[in-house]
Order: sequence, then C-alpha cells, then structure tokens
Amino acid sequence: MAHSISLTTRRCCSSRLFSAVTIRHFTVSALRHDSQDPRVSDLGPTIKDDYASIRAKYQSPQNPIVLAHGLLGFDELHLVGKLLPGVHYWRGITEALKANNIEVILTSVPPSASIEERAAKLSHDIERKAHGKSVNIVAHSMGGLDARYMISRLKPPNVKVLSLTTVASPHRGSAFADYVFDQIGPENLPRMYRALQLMRIGTGAFSQLTRRYMMKDFNPKTPDREGVRYFSYGAMATPPLWSAFRQPHRIVEAEEGPNDGLVSVASSRWGTYKGTLIDVSHLDLINWTNRLRWLVWEMTGNKRNFNAIAFYLNIADMIAQEGY
Repeated sequence: MAHSISLTTRRCCSSRLFSAVTIRHFTVSALRHDSQDPRVSDLGPTIKDDYASIRAKYQSPQNPIVLAHGLLGFDELHLVGKLLPGVHYWRGITEALKANNIEVILTSVPPSASIEERAAKLSHDIERKAHGKSVNIVAHSMGGLDARYMISRLKPPNVKVLSLTTVASPHRGSAFADYVFDQIGPENLPRMYRALQLMRIGTGAFSQLTRRYMMKDFNPKTPDREGVRYFSYGAMATPPLWSAFRQPHRIVEAEEGPNDGLVSVASSRWGTYKGTLIDVSHLDLINWTNRLRWLVWEMTGNKRNFNAIAFYLNIADMIAQEGY
C-alpha cells in the first residue's frame, strides 16, 4: 500500500510538473512570438510590462472621465435582483479612479443597438451627469465608435468633449464580424434577426462592425472634430487552446494580423496611437482576466505583465499631463 501511494504521488507530481512546464513553454513562446512580430512594431510602439503594477502616484485630470462600454456591455448587471452584488463591466477600475480623486461618469447604452442609438444614449448620459463640465471619454471596444459618432455627427450642444481615448476599438471593423455574416448567409439573416428581436435583443450593431461598413460608410462620414484630442491603444494576445477566443483570433489573424482575440492592432489605431499592449486580451483590458490563468502564470515562474487598474490610472495620468 505504501509503495502504491508513493508511486501514485510521484506520477501525480510528474504530471503536474509536465503540465506546468508545458504551459510555461507555450505561454512564453507565444509572448516571445508576439513581441517580436514585425507587423506589430511597424504599427507603432509596443508596451510589454509598463502596466504590470500600480505606481505610488498618478496625476488626476481636471475634468471628469467618462467610461463608455463596448458591445453587449453595461455599467452594472444584477443577475438576481438586487440581493447580491452586481457585476461591473469596469471591474475595479471605477473605484480605483475615484480613489485617485478623479470624477468618473459611468454610462450605459443599449448593448447591441446601432451606433446611432448608442451614441444618442451616450450623449444623454453625459449631459445628465456632467452638469455642464467638460469631459474626457475613455472607451473600450465599440464604445469608441459610439463616442466618435456622438462627437462628430451628433455634436450635442450641452456636451463638451476635450479628449477621446479608445481602447481596442474596431475603427476599421473586424474580420470576425465579416466571418459571422458569411457563415449565416444573407438568406438566413432575416430569420435570425427576427429571433433576436423576439428576445428583445437589438441587432443594429452587428452589421456595423464589419470592415466594409466601417471603412466604406462610417469613417468617411465621421471625421474627427477639431478641438478634440484623439488617443488610442491596441492589444494583442495568443489565446490558449481552451480559450473561447481561439477561433476569432485565428480568423482575425489571417485577415488583419496581430489582434486581442476580436480586434486587430491595425483596426485599433486612431488619432495619436499610444501603443500596443503585448499579451493582453480583449477582456483583460477591462479587468475580466481569468484569475486561474494568472495563477498558473505566476506558479511557473513568470511575472504578471498587465494590471488593468494600473493601465487606466496611467490613461488618467496621461490626460492630466495633456492639461485636460
């Protein structure tokens, strides 16, 4: 019996060691490939571990920061009434900004409605909550498109935007959106839309995220507004084999190059491009990082390379240094 336990233990430990080494090798190899990919460096500066930890001090901008969420997003979601704590889109980020004496305005737009509808609601939320103050918008994913449309096309008289910082926004669309529409086929699209509408799910956003719509329609009609500063960040990561982003990443990679699992680096660039975050996924950017992934990462001798809270505090610091 003792021999059996010892043998089982050795096998278990060996298996764990093999798994750990394999995971470490896979992750480090992926990271090395990403950071050395010439397609990334050609598009602008790369950011490897600048936001790995929170600094002792950050400057705070003079004016409020508006947080604009992406597709299927929300400000706070309650799954079981109000009995349990809500799920936050900007997980821990809002609290960190407020703790640094930054006024934060949370907005909530229709999750999958058209850019036009989402932009109108964004404008309404800012007007209602800013109380006449000028604002700086920080937008994740599709939120950047809503903000651009609001600033350029709606031009709300009671909303003054000083700057817009977009984080992995698909300014030139996404090849994954193209792929989904190709797979559905035009003959099946009306039926699918009717089904979604019966479930009270908006459908306006989906076709607007295609590359054709963004480059042929949206961008030519939505020029940057004079007097507003535009900044942007992109991200890229190699999803592990078990990730739900594995297939979208592969599709976008083939058509557009390095990406974060949904949005390519090339599509993320708008205005002053601040850089590409290396080994950071689309959900890592809003602090929805898989905790188990980081645990395995650290157990195999690696240092965590990205902290979303540090990233947004740095954006606030950048906005403050710009004088906004």
